[in-house]
Amino acid sequence: MAPNASPAHQESAEADTPVVVAVVQFAPGTDPTANLAALREHVEVAAGRGARVVVAPEYSMFAVSRLDARVVAAAEPLTGPFVTGLGAIAVEFGVHLVAGMVERDEADAARIRNTLVVLDPSGKLVARYRKVHLYDAFGHLESEIVHAGEITEPALFAVDGVTFGLQTCFDLRFPEGFRRVAAAGAQVLLLPAQWIPGPGKVDQWTTLLRARAIENTVYVLGADQCGHRGAGSSMIIDPTGKVLAELGDEAGVLTAEVNLAHLSGVRATNPSLALRRFAISER
Repeated sequence: MAPNASPAHQESAEADTPVVVAVVQFAPGTDPTANLAALREHVEVAAGRGARVVVAPEYSMFAVSRLDARVVAAAEPLTGPFVTGLGAIAVEFGVHLVAGMVERDEADAARIRNTLVVLDPSGKLVARYRKVHLYDAFGHLESEIVHAGEITEPALFAVDGVTFGLQTCFDLRFPEGFRRVAAAGAQVLLLPAQWIPGPGKVDQWTTLLRARAIENTVYVLGADQCGHRGAGSSMIIDPTGKVLAELGDEAGVLTAEVNLAHLSGVRATNPSLALRRFAISER
């Protein structure tokens, strides 16, 4: 499978009916096969609730508390068994499935890529995003193991007339990245994460998720890991910052509707994207 080009950078025509989206919160470990099996069970629940798009956490393929040589050894190409397994799940349940993987870096054997992949209901890889902002904070140095993604055109994909954009975990602290994706046409921003637990971290997570929704007038789906490696508190948020669904620290599935008529109404009342005066440039 190979990634497609992003859709045109313009807002899609309004969907006739709301699109049901889902967030999976679970605690992946170091066995990719077991992680796929756990994820499949959650996708089955989401599909049973009518979800057309299902978003799983960052590092759904292989998760540790601190990155080290184990992650490099576990890395796979985009054509490897984990992505192939995701495609099989997407086909089985007829969904677009988004998940974080450990991608082999063909140019640097000592590091990996922190990559999001999107598989469509035919099992095809239709979008890919390699994390740009690495987690060199709170005592962690993701850059020692991870090669940062190149800055490319925003990774977008469309489902039933709704345009979705991708960011990952620590990217949440950089509003210009979200604004860039929203300005490119995203109506829903997807944020798989392994938000490391710690003092004040859940408050920061929930505040920043809601801020990204409000300032960009978009829906935001935050899909976090739970267990001791993730802070949980996954959320689906509407363009006004209203929390439509949320979890605590337990594994589970959230669902909600993306309603483009509602989004259009919010943007008519608060045209912040249209009124912005500053562009975003690469550093």
